[in-house]
Amino acid sequence: MSYTGEVTVGGPVDVRETPGLTITKVATPPFENNCYLLRCTATGDTLLVDAAGDAPQLLALAGERLVGVVETHDHWDHVQALEEVTAASGAPVLAHEADADDLPVPTDRRLRDGDTVTVGEAVLSVIHLEGHTPGSLALLYEGDPERPHLWSGDSLFPGGAGNTEKDADRFTSLMDDLERKVFGPLPDETWVYPGHGRDTTLGAERPNLADWRERGW
Repeated sequence: MSYTGEVTVGGPVDVRETPGLTITKVATPPFENNCYLLRCTATGDTLLVDAAGDAPQLLALAGERLVGVVETHDHWDHVQALEEVTAASGAPVLAHEADADDLPVPTDRRLRDGDTVTVGEAVLSVIHLEGHTPGSLALLYEGDPERPHLWSGDSLFPGGAGNTEKDADRFTSLMDDLERKVFGPLPDETWVYPGHGRDTTLGAERPNLADWRERGW
């Protein structure tokens, strides 16, 4: 597999071909956020996950068939290019209902846990992971027979859950959701695409869940 998921700002994108989807990962300035372009291989329709920065590059990668922008949460470093991308493309904005009002542009579709998002013939499931923000979400694609694919935003990284600012209630909520909705039902092969940094798999992270609970962050 040539895809590694290792990208840097100003460097080349990394592209992965899976059944039904072409996945393009790009790191954008100024905070090295990961953005993902998910293109349906049957129709060419493209979904952007997080319009974090460098709108011209995101628009160029998306092409003329950008059918939506999903924001995994409302933190400002993940939405800096959202206004420019949507103004240029006319693509609708999708976000969880608990974060929708804090985005810099109106949300066209308010998502809930268990909803689905379609891009061409590909279907992605919405997983609400409350804790990093009230409306943080992940997107799950199960159309690849080799492995599920999970875009986790800032809720799950290599080495731990997302930042909950030392708030015990928020941390417990996020860990509960991750264990119940992600680690519980999904296999070790599940590939995780986070909002910053390198990718991981659930199998690589699963042995550490108890340690994360104990340290509390």
